[in-house]
Amino acid sequence: MSLISVGTMAFDAIETPFGKTDKIIGGSATYVAYAASNFVKPVQQISIVGYDFPKEEMEDLRKRNVHLDGVEIVPDKKSFFWSGRYHEDMNSRDTLITDLNVLADFNPKVPDSYQGAEFLMLGNLVPAIQMSVIKQLKQRPKLITMDTMNFWMESAMDDLKKVLKQVDLLMVNDAEARQLTGQFSLVKAAKTILNMGPKFLIIKKGEHGALLFHGDEVFFAPALPLEDVFDPTGAGDTFAGGFMGHLAKTGDISFENMKRAIIVGSAMASFCVEKFGPTRLKEITNEDIVRRIQQFKQLVSFEIELV
Repeated sequence: MSLISVGTMAFDAIETPFGKTDKIIGGSATYVAYAASNFVKPVQQISIVGYDFPKEEMEDLRKRNVHLDGVEIVPDKKSFFWSGRYHEDMNSRDTLITDLNVLADFNPKVPDSYQGAEFLMLGNLVPAIQMSVIKQLKQRPKLITMDTMNFWMESAMDDLKKVLKQVDLLMVNDAEARQLTGQFSLVKAAKTILNMGPKFLIIKKGEHGALLFHGDEVFFAPALPLEDVFDPTGAGDTFAGGFMGHLAKTGDISFENMKRAIIVGSAMASFCVEKFGPTRLKEITNEDIVRRIQQFKQLVSFEIELV
């Protein structure tokens, strides 16, 4: 099973209550690749970078069997750059700088070697770009998942609605689900979104876990309580990488297996927040992942006798 990951590969400058970094590797596709490559090979990357993106980073990804045929390198422009500062609660942040650079010219091309991939993860990008990737695929993947954000709801709602009709699963956070539907109740919001096209919906609630919806079925997974959350940047994309990686590894897209995939995704996200950028994701071993998933199992496991 193979997974196509479409998204940004970039530089971030991050400030949190625990520290600051002026320039570190980031981008949605980067986090997805580092997480998913623990479970599925290959991860087939589609992105765009400038002349300044480190060759060592590319080599590190290749060593993890991340294919980079779909990554365009622009020789005379810089990579996408984002800078942000997190508030004390680590749930909210202010964007300080957004330099699109090469991302302004991103027109993804799906390489022939990627055709036939069974899973597609569309990172948070312009809806028209997401649609372009779907249309380039000669064979529909087993599962198409997409991420989006409030900005596209405000600036490209018509295009967003068209993409929603083409995907199987949407990932958004609770604020985005409410904005997309105008519903405060997440259950009502979920029903409205599922009527827009996706068969499955994941609503991420940060440190409060994630909800999975399908028809009348609902599953909730908590987030692992951590003593220190060092940097939440990329946690949602890492969650998506772990989630999609597990599904691609097993080839099973049933609701029951998606429950397990949410736990895997949550486990990967819990590693991500422990250090700046994808640093922690580069360090962890398979044993670390198994141990962390076991912690999740213990967190939610209980027995009860119903009288």
